[in-house]
Amino acid sequence: MLSRICRFLLRLFGWQLIFVPPPSSKTVVVGYPHTSNWDFPVTMLWRFATGFPLSWVAKQEMFANPFGGLFKRWGGVPLDRKRPDGFIEQMVETFQQREVFHLAIAPEGTRRKTDHWKSGFYRLSLAAGVPIGLAYLDYGQKRAGIERWIMPSGDRAADLAAIAAFYADKCGLHPEKAGDIRFKD
Repeated sequence: MLSRICRFLLRLFGWQLIFVPPPSSKTVVVGYPHTSNWDFPVTMLWRFATGFPLSWVAKQEMFANPFGGLFKRWGGVPLDRKRPDGFIEQMVETFQQREVFHLAIAPEGTRRKTDHWKSGFYRLSLAAGVPIGLAYLDYGQKRAGIERWIMPSGDRAADLAAIAAFYADKCGLHPEKAGDIRFKD
C-alpha cells in the first residue's frame, strides 16, 4: 500500500522512476547531484515506491531526537563521530554485520557548491569490496533512480572519469550548486 501511494505521488508530480537492480546484496550508492533539501523527501518517496532498502548515514545526534526511531525505520544509520575509528571503518563494520546493506552517500557532503567530491564512498566501496550504484534525481528530465552499477577498479582517475561521464547530463534542482566531479588533490 505504501509503495503504491509513493509511486502515485511521484507520478503525480511528474517523476519517472528508474531502477536497475543491484548486482549484489551489499552496495554503496552515490547520490548526485545533491543541491536541494527536496532531494531527501523525493529520495524517500523513491525508496518506498521501489521497495529498495536504501540506507543512509547521519551523525548519531540526529537519531536522539523524537524522530530518531522513524529515521532508523527509513534506513538511517547513526555515525558515532566520537569513536576513534573513522567513517570508513565504522561502515565496513556495518557491511560485515548485515546480510543486505545498500548505503547511499552524497559525495559532495553538502547542498552547497563544492570544488570536489569527498572520496569516502569510493574508499568504502574498495574496503568493503562492494559495487557502486550511480543514483540521481534529475530535475530537468524528472527522472529519479539508480541506473548503473560499477565495480571500482582501484584506478581512481579512470573510475571517476566513468562516473563523471554518466552524470554529465543529470541536473539537480539548483544546477549552479552541483559540485565538481573530482577528488581533492
